Amino acid sequence: MNLTTDWLGLTLKNPFVPSASPLSRNLDSAKRLEDAGAGALVMYSLFEEAVTAEEEGMTRFLHHQETGHAEADGFLPAHTDFPGELDRYLEQVAALKATLEIPVVASLNGVTASGWMTHAREIADAGADALELNAYYVAGDIWEEGHYVEQRYVTLLKELREHIALPINMKLSPFFSSVGNMVKKLEAAGVAGVTLFNRFYQPDIDIDGMRLINALTPTVSSDALIAMRWTAMLHGRIDCSLSATGGIHTGEDAIKLLLAGSDVVHQCHALLQRGPDHLRTVIAEVAAWMERMEFTQVDDFRGRMSQVSVLDPSQYERLNYIRVLDSHSGSDGVWR
Repeated sequence: MNLTTDWLGLTLKNPFVPSASPLSRNLDSAKRLEDAGAGALVMYSLFEEAVTAEEEGMTRFLHHQETGHAEADGFLPAHTDFPGELDRYLEQVAALKATLEIPVVASLNGVTASGWMTHAREIADAGADALELNAYYVAGDIWEEGHYVEQRYVTLLKELREHIALPINMKLSPFFSSVGNMVKKLEAAGVAGVTLFNRFYQPDIDIDGMRLINALTPTVSSDALIAMRWTAMLHGRIDCSLSATGGIHTGEDAIKLLLAGSDVVHQCHALLQRGPDHLRTVIAEVAAWMERMEFTQVDDFRGRMSQVSVLDPSQYERLNYIRVLDSHSGSDGVWR
């Protein structure tokens, strides 16, 4: 089977790209992903807050210890003797590029304009093949209007395009009032691709301790349906690359996203839960399905179930909602 696909201007041997996860922190697990068939690899995210906090801590504990004791200055190690979070990330970019034959996509999660620009340039210099912007922004100000939120993403993208030549992929949330229009704005601003959708981890409440807790909720296959829907609605209407993430656990999940029109599919939780070799199983399931359906390459069926290709396009919109409700029938019981 010919599984070749194009993504972000890169030619991949297949559309299976592990998304940002701790697996890319280790060269051995990253190599296992490549051996299992990964077409490319998205690195774990570099968080600007982590870089800033570490630098501030280093300054506090090294540069300020000589206060009132000038002679102590000669006994303190130099700040540059301790590699920080940014140094370790850039070293890992270079190490992955030297170890793997597949493309390596760095992931950046910034806060300030200067942080985005500075770190993006350093990542480009380290040799990454592309850059994914993991723009995590929660509009907590109830007076902030939606178009200002959208403009944050567009402005960031435009500024980065002026600073780096790498293809830029933007990981979006599903919470924009018009996802399609947002993608068109980003496309006009020079984005190479978009990923649908970024998963925002929600805080939970411990009702006994009366406190907020951080909870990691596992994904399930049905979580991928929202990405499938919007992928199908965007395929054929935009020119940038489309990728899908969240809830893709099996070959069947991946096939659905490819039928909807995705250029690549990402996996994270399934690989963390079952190990890098699970990717081999997913790829084999897709290949077996292709053989059964007599498809010889991914482009034979990519987008076959997109909105522009199905007989009734309205099923991707309100009609699906109506039909699901109308199809429900309760169980027999006394109340009936």
